[in-house]
Amino acid sequence: MPDKRLEGKIAVVTGGGSGIGEAICLRFANQGASVAVLDRDTESAQRVANAITASAGTAQAWTCDVAQQSAVQTTFAQVSESFGGLDTLVNNAGIAHIGNVEQTTAGDMDRIYNVNVKGVYHCLQAAVGLFKQTGGGSIINIASIASTTGIPDRFAYSMSKGAVLMMTRSVACDYLQDGIRCNSISPGRVHTPFVDRFLEENFPGREAEMMANLSATQPIGRMGQPAEVASLAVYLASDESAFATGADFEIDGGFNNLKP
Repeated sequence: MPDKRLEGKIAVVTGGGSGIGEAICLRFANQGASVAVLDRDTESAQRVANAITASAGTAQAWTCDVAQQSAVQTTFAQVSESFGGLDTLVNNAGIAHIGNVEQTTAGDMDRIYNVNVKGVYHCLQAAVGLFKQTGGGSIINIASIASTTGIPDRFAYSMSKGAVLMMTRSVACDYLQDGIRCNSISPGRVHTPFVDRFLEENFPGREAEMMANLSATQPIGRMGQPAEVASLAVYLASDESAFATGADFEIDGGFNNLKP
């Protein structure tokens, strides 16, 4: 494979200030892309952008809450003007919720829907318009194994990730003739700062035990690493995946297909 698989490409990564989004930003820049790091946390976005530029990469940070349509439209226009276009969108920004239908309030549903569903919609709409002006592009939506598999106590989250999967297929279908590819990545459990915070807050003193339990739910015996998801995202953003659209790429340690 070429050393710079994304040379000359311009990418927007939402939720790029931490976890999987941060790993994607760093890997994209390493592969030659100019990266717009979008996050509602200004400090986190700037930290990632600074790390990229310190390594001779090209990146800028933008503060953006994907739940706000006007903010998304303004930010995407600024990114396109600053970098001279747009080739790739990674819809990574998202939030979690734990609880079954009885434990999920109307407020919980609204919060998850506004970020995980409408946030993806806002970014899709903004990016598709720009892609149509320049002859196409690649969209990568971060879905989840929860898009297709029932997981206990993930009612609202699963709802939102199921929507992400079907938005992926709908956009892929509608914009074939515009040269726009749209695929999704469905990770299993990935070891991110969110997991560490969750264990610290809910299982103080039992973090190692609970980490082992969570890791064991995947047949491969461990959680994924953000960099592993980022490597798959590089492929989908690159011209190597030109024949792939409307597809969901599971990266879950065998969770969906290798259960005992």
